[in-house]
Amino acid sequence: MSSAQRASQKATVEPGNQVSEVHSRSGVLADRETVEVRFGGSGGQGVVLMGLILATAANHDRRWVVQTESYGPEARGGYSRSDVIISNDPIDYPKLLQADLLVALSQAAADTYAKALRKDGVLMYDSRQVTDPPVFRGEVIAVPFTEMAVEETGRVQTANVLALGAVVKITGIVSVDSIQKAVLEAVPAGTEELNGRALSRGLAVDPGRL
Repeated sequence: MSSAQRASQKATVEPGNQVSEVHSRSGVLADRETVEVRFGGSGGQGVVLMGLILATAANHDRRWVVQTESYGPEARGGYSRSDVIISNDPIDYPKLLQADLLVALSQAAADTYAKALRKDGVLMYDSRQVTDPPVFRGEVIAVPFTEMAVEETGRVQTANVLALGAVVKITGIVSVDSIQKAVLEAVPAGTEELNGRALSRGLAVDPGRL
């Protein structure tokens, strides 16, 4: 691996053996036993954190999960990618092969990673950051994540958490209860209320009215 790229792989998180409450899920990807997700953007958009939060939420749902990340050498402006694989069964291969879902927060991410999508996958992108979306024959959903985040919280930095809310609302890859818990566990102390508002705004997204 070149010095211009850093990557790290998180160990697979195994569900506990204890009996847990059932977490209901609904959405366009909720019925898939295994879901491969890729978040893509530029450095500073919180893409890696999105992957970590989603992986934590999947663990709260008592499912098997592995999360990997890759990012450029610059703290801001370079590329950033986070992959999450969630499954009802143990995961044999920890790297993404074909994405069921791509969430693109930048034009470069949309252009680069759209080819990794399955034909029956879902492409979600920030409609203010991706002005020339790639051609994709599967389901395409455009949401103004950054604009909505600024409207709701006054901070563009909450766009990643808002996007996670929209992802969960539309796809159902993890439960609402679990994503709420995972966000509160992950965000910096003192920002829980702000990020909670961003998440709630995302969870209220109606793709039919965008």
